[in-house]
Amino acid sequence: MPLVSIKILEGRTIEQKRGMAKDVTEAIVKNVGCPAAAVQIDIVELKPENISQGGKLFSDKPPM
Repeated sequence: MPLVSIKILEGRTIEQKRGMAKDVTEAIVKNVGCPAAAVQIDIVELKPENISQGGKLFSDKPPM
């Protein structure tokens, strides 16, 4: 059973997460050859104040 963990900044809609889960599942099925029902995806939403890049918290950066 493939287990995929995806970490993203919070704020995505449920529809965006559904689309991501569908696309990632299809990619795993295509490349690994397992049934879609075997693919498990763990989406971890991170608060911008709990992650940094280049020494700056995402909460301190201007929106992209």
